[in-house]
Amino acid sequence: MWPGCGGRFYWAPESAPPGQARGVAVLFAWVWSDEAQLRPFVELYSSLGWRCLVCHPDLVALYLSEKATSLATGVISELVKELRVKPVPTVLASFSGGSKGCMYKVIQLLAGICEGDATMKDYRLVRNCICGQIYDSSPVDFVSDVGTQFLQKPAVGNLSQSTILRSWMAKVLASGMDTLFPSRIEAQRAEYWHTLYSAAGLGPVLIFCSEDDNLAPCHIICGFARRLIELGTDVKLMKWSDSQHVGHYNSHEIEYRKAVDDTLKKALVTFCHRSQLYDSNMAGDQEYKIAHSVCSLHNAAANSNESLRRVANSPSDHFFLPSSKDHDESREPSSLIEDQRRHISHPPCMEPKGVLGQILFDVCVPNNVEGWDIKPTVSPNGRPTFASARQLGPFNPIRYFRRSRL
Repeated sequence: MWPGCGGRFYWAPESAPPGQARGVAVLFAWVWSDEAQLRPFVELYSSLGWRCLVCHPDLVALYLSEKATSLATGVISELVKELRVKPVPTVLASFSGGSKGCMYKVIQLLAGICEGDATMKDYRLVRNCICGQIYDSSPVDFVSDVGTQFLQKPAVGNLSQSTILRSWMAKVLASGMDTLFPSRIEAQRAEYWHTLYSAAGLGPVLIFCSEDDNLAPCHIICGFARRLIELGTDVKLMKWSDSQHVGHYNSHEIEYRKAVDDTLKKALVTFCHRSQLYDSNMAGDQEYKIAHSVCSLHNAAANSNESLRRVANSPSDHFFLPSSKDHDESREPSSLIEDQRRHISHPPCMEPKGVLGQILFDVCVPNNVEGWDIKPTVSPNGRPTFASARQLGPFNPIRYFRRSRL
């Protein structure tokens, strides 16, 4: 047990062992409850193969959100230790004011609305494992006459405790908070209901209520159920007319047990579907990464080939390989093609250098080509060639050297 943080919580010793449990049920008890009052519910969930984490919020946690946040942080830490070993489906079960004392703060921490001590990875682990909610005589509105009545009137099985001191404390606390902090209490009330509605997508919801329950009015709970249905939640409402507050299990044990069993089975199915979806998403991410890598390699190879192959648009289909000296990545492909086309249309002229070069140039290059009869012919391979009437013999450098000496 961990008192002093807005309440206490513990793993029920009567629940299923950790390695054999089908899931975890977090029981948020009502104020001034003890272990004996929660034992029948712990035995119910244990008989169905679920392990129970029991939370008892203090009175101040109902009105001081800091205390409720501290208690919720401790509950999430215990769940993280359990779910790190083996992720299992988790169900949140609220009894009477347990949703206001701690449960709604657990939902806020998992949603990132308020800050806690755990990491985002741990919050994600717990949030992915929560697959259902159960409300027994809950939720209860504490910022109203109903809340004051709840604090004054003891719950079922709590008649042995002194009611005079509790009634006095309830009146002082309720009237004092409503008088000193009316805006803050109203803001907490709106935040409380908004948080419960935001948890509609966690999984199936089971609600127990009674028309004879003045602490948890039936019309408030039925309105809560209708709103969840409008949000697309799978809701099952069990309503009786003769059961007391938090006494539905004692009065209708068979129906109560069957409804809980069905909801836990739905939670198991939800957890399996969610796990399969998570695995498929992980596999899809791996396939996407592999495909993305292959495409990146292909694009890199294509870009390399394009840089090595520049096609010049000319009748003779010449190919030019770029040199490291004239390579410029900032130039556009169209400008490169224009440069190659300009190079073909205006070839560099031959300019002799030196005395010997001038002599050879005068001998080898004729100055007058007028009168030459240039006729197109066809080569043996079928390609057109140009023939001249003046046939030049094979090049003889000795003869030209002799002529130059003359």
